Amino acid sequence: MGSQADRFPGIEWVEGAGDFIKIDTELCDACARCLKVCLADCFEISEKKARVRSLAGCLECASCWFVCERGAIDFNWPPGGKGYKSLWG
Repeated sequence: MGSQADRFPGIEWVEGAGDFIKIDTELCDACARCLKVCLADCFEISEKKARVRSLAGCLECASCWFVCERGAIDFNWPPGGKGYKSLWG
């Protein structure tokens, strides 16, 4: 799969962004829309619910939140700023 730097050239990840995406399993129906839109492969389906696999490569685009028709995804930008830095501004 390669490192995050290989997958997304020009982006540097900052440690310590925390868990800024949470899934309400009561609302999730495992539609997998979040998996389909996430370029960083942050989600998985487990026990018929979407789960956050890892936010290590998250691009903070909020696409997962936007496509979740059930409102199961709680998205907040990481405290203290972004979890990544783009070399392009």
